[in-house]
Amino acid sequence: MPVPAATVLAMLAFAANSVLARLALEAGAAEPLAYTGIRLVAGAATLALLVAWQDRAVEGPAGWSRALRSGSWAGAAGLFGYAIAFSIAYVVLGAGTGALILFGAVQAGMLAWAIVRGDRPGWLEWAGLVLALAGLAYLVAPGLAAPDPAGAALMVAAGLCWAAYSLIGRGSRHPLADTAGNFLRTVPAAIILLALGLMQAAPSAAGVLYAVLSGAVASGIGYAIWYRALPALSRSRAAFVQLTVPALAAAGGVLFIAEPLTARLVAASVLILGGVALAVAAGEARRRAG
Repeated sequence: MPVPAATVLAMLAFAANSVLARLALEAGAAEPLAYTGIRLVAGAATLALLVAWQDRAVEGPAGWSRALRSGSWAGAAGLFGYAIAFSIAYVVLGAGTGALILFGAVQAGMLAWAIVRGDRPGWLEWAGLVLALAGLAYLVAPGLAAPDPAGAALMVAAGLCWAAYSLIGRGSRHPLADTAGNFLRTVPAAIILLALGLMQAAPSAAGVLYAVLSGAVASGIGYAIWYRALPALSRSRAAFVQLTVPALAAAGGVLFIAEPLTARLVAASVLILGGVALAVAAGEARRRAG
């Protein structure tokens, strides 16, 4: 598959996670615990099958078990924290709003960790971060169009968990296998979530379908496509293309869920995505100069 096509498909898959969650959770087709459990199990099964297929072609029949030996418990904890906070937050957040908060929190968390580890951003990077944080503050400020504060806080937590997950997996030589291993490690906790969710309310057939599509297609196959494209993308280009995910999620919310596209969301998107783009571009220029 050509790199541009793979990149577009991966971004659509990532945005679809937000839309699918809203379709299931906003309409009450599933409650968040069961939805998360089904999503993680479906993702684990799909990724394990993809790694098994890849390894049979390359290493022979014994290679199918590599997914069980890959990943880490720390990575699995970050993944699980992201998934459960993401689902609960989307009970009350719109698709575009949630994706924007998630994306901003991920970038802020990764930059904060770099600073703690001794990186010293230049003034343009600081300006971009301040701009993005101002956009996030404006988005969640009290007012008629403000998102639910508890939902926003949970989505920030999901973003920080995803930032930790990304940092733990940075430099992985086999990202697809490691992702499969991390998903597989979440399965026992996912089954507990599913049981707890079923005690509250059984999901409808549509709710199960949305969760399976999120885990198997938007997450499992989406990650597989992304990891095929990623080696051909520079670090900055990979970061820039991910700026499209909140916009795609917002468009999906408008098209499939009839969510309103408010002036506050548009303005906050410009500030957050513009600030992140400025920080990424300035950081890349500083690294090249150094």
